[in-house]
Amino acid sequence: MGAAQSRPRPITSISAISHERQTTFISEFDRVLGGGVVAGSLVLICGEPGAGKSTLLSQVAGNLAKAYGTVLYVSGEESAQQIKLRAERLGSEHDDLLLASETDVGQIARYIDELQPKFLIIDSIQTMQSPDVESSPGTVSQVRASTAALAAIAKGRGIPVFLVGHVTKEGSLAGPRVLEHMVDTVLYFEGDRHLTFRVLRAVKNRFGSTDELGIFEMREEGLVGVENPSELFLAERPQMQPGSTVTATIEGTRPLLVEIQALVAPSYLGSPRRTTNGVSRDRVSMILAVLEKRVGLSLANQDVYINVAGGIKIEEPAADLAIALAIASNFKEMPVDPKAVFLGEIGLSGEVRGCSQIDKRLKEAARLGFDMALIPGKNVGRDAKGSGIAFLGVDALREAVDKSLISPSGV
Repeated sequence: MGAAQSRPRPITSISAISHERQTTFISEFDRVLGGGVVAGSLVLICGEPGAGKSTLLSQVAGNLAKAYGTVLYVSGEESAQQIKLRAERLGSEHDDLLLASETDVGQIARYIDELQPKFLIIDSIQTMQSPDVESSPGTVSQVRASTAALAAIAKGRGIPVFLVGHVTKEGSLAGPRVLEHMVDTVLYFEGDRHLTFRVLRAVKNRFGSTDELGIFEMREEGLVGVENPSELFLAERPQMQPGSTVTATIEGTRPLLVEIQALVAPSYLGSPRRTTNGVSRDRVSMILAVLEKRVGLSLANQDVYINVAGGIKIEEPAADLAIALAIASNFKEMPVDPKAVFLGEIGLSGEVRGCSQIDKRLKEAARLGFDMALIPGKNVGRDAKGSGIAFLGVDALREAVDKSLISPSGV
């Protein structure tokens, strides 16, 4: 308690610590981590069972073993033989990748003393138990005690530790969510096990941004980073289809083009359905109200379904205009220009508000062959010029609807 190093000191007298990073040789994973792995850090990777967490960490383990030395992979769920079979399939086998089937944190600590690994992987934290706690694995006390013990090892020895955590369908960490504040980085691995794409995003990162996004494709040889996600997400987009629009969202430093799909159908229920996938239901409800009040679309008796193709989740308001135009397009059975992108936030008065990094968004659209952009009037000018794409500024949602929808006759 009274140690000299803990006494209050002027901030100017404290030397800054340089967090050197070690690459995992998986560019999408490094991107989300902030550039690589930091010594002594605890990284929690969460996701539903079957999302691919163990596959990703098996690939990471193999790469780290080949590049830096001993990696200890401890599994409380699988046998060493099962892990070996996966490593063979992924091409992750190496003499410096050591496997152990163990759930006792005390025994794991003894392994670390004996083997002196450069990295530690725990799969999963819910299966671990501390001999100092008399309760079943996965309980609050066990998860907390096991994580605290592993954190002490990581910080004391400077060993990066990766923890796997399973989450429920509701997104909470199974058994329970108490350890998120105890680790340095929390990554969520999202994606349906029946689909090929996986999205890795950071919700906490003491050593980097939480805005970055990593996108992977699940293949026979394992998870492969997607270098050009915009092109991939738009590959199956139908042309001249009412209810389909494209917007450009920013995920960290990366512009990402995604397709917004809308389906509007007469409702035969007392309360029409409002179903969304990839965007906020409350945000869509607000946009519907603006379309009804400011544009004059009669949507109160319509079921509305909104989907972001590819399983991407959009949180920024710059996608509002694309959502609104997708709804209007499907309701009126009038498509939009398939070579146009739509950007802008919608206000309650029906105004189209400006969005940030417009130049980066437009350059990504131009790179993928789009030749027209409908953008907020505020963004027309220096920010949009030089992007390599024609653009048209709009100040109101009604104006955007009038200028975007194409009549069946093409007039």
